[in-house]
Amino acid sequence: MQSIPVDTSRLGVLRCAVAPEPKIADFEKQEVKKDREGNTIYTVGVMVRQEGRRVSVIEVAVTGEPKGVTEGAEVRITGLEAFAWAMGDRHGISFRAAAVTPVTPAAAPSGKGGGV
Repeated sequence: MQSIPVDTSRLGVLRCAVAPEPKIADFEKQEVKKDREGNTIYTVGVMVRQEGRRVSVIEVAVTGEPKGVTEGAEVRITGLEAFAWAMGDRHGISFRAAAVTPVTPAAAPSGKGGGV
């Protein structure tokens, strides 16, 4: 399966639509998916809205739990890659990232200004 790097700077504002949750490898056994080193894989639903387009939600897989990512929060995705897949007559694109982190708002200036 060939990976395709994705330029996240062209995706507009990214917001968490679904908070991080462990990816399930086997639904019958409720077995959680792990990477080669045994770390849990998490998925994060991310809303993507490019200028002049409708909102899309993509599910991004990431190794380890993304700390501080909550629903509705703006996020930054590092190392996003897309993978085309096919199973029988089903096909699609899946996404994997090196990291999903919250975007912290800029701190307000703490000026010790005087009044009027």
